[in-house]
Amino acid sequence: MLFECYDIPDRVMLELNKISAENGITSRLRAAHLLSQCAHESANFKATEENLNYSKERLLETFPYYFQDLDSAAKYEHNPEKLGNYVYANRMGNGPVETGDGYRYRGRGYLQLTGITNYRSFNRFVNNNVANYPDLVATSYPLTSAAWFFNCSSIWPLCDKGSTDANIEAVTRRVNGGINGLQDRIKLFNTIFSSLKMVES
Repeated sequence: MLFECYDIPDRVMLELNKISAENGITSRLRAAHLLSQCAHESANFKATEENLNYSKERLLETFPYYFQDLDSAAKYEHNPEKLGNYVYANRMGNGPVETGDGYRYRGRGYLQLTGITNYRSFNRFVNNNVANYPDLVATSYPLTSAAWFFNCSSIWPLCDKGSTDANIEAVTRRVNGGINGLQDRIKLFNTIFSSLKMVES
């Protein structure tokens, strides 16, 4: 079976149909949950790489654990590499700041695969050298990495429970860690689910 959806860019649907069988995307319900979450997180499939170019004011909002005042944030303002190396250092398998791991393994893909541990795990799944060439996640595997995350995080069973707002909220909490943008995610899900079709391959 193949999926068709006129509300989704062709390149996304091509990737979806290429990976659906090996990633457990076996129903319209699962596909719609995955696609709607990805659409929200990536500004409708436009962003495949984390934007770390922040003003100092935005740094205080986005990374409150790391920045408590404008003076401390100013040192990282509009400096993506310095920021990534700082906020992602010594986390998710990354080494200290000076290794450059934080920026090298910043978020990529529609759901922002982040950290060397996740890149290495995903590397084993796709059997390609994404650990050494992390940009591949953004250029070749933006949706595949998102589906892999759904698998690893056991999100598919939540998807299978239905299409109600409550179901979408449950999936959102697992993807986002909260309910940021919930109304947009609900709107996207309903639009995608209504136009998504499964056809004979």
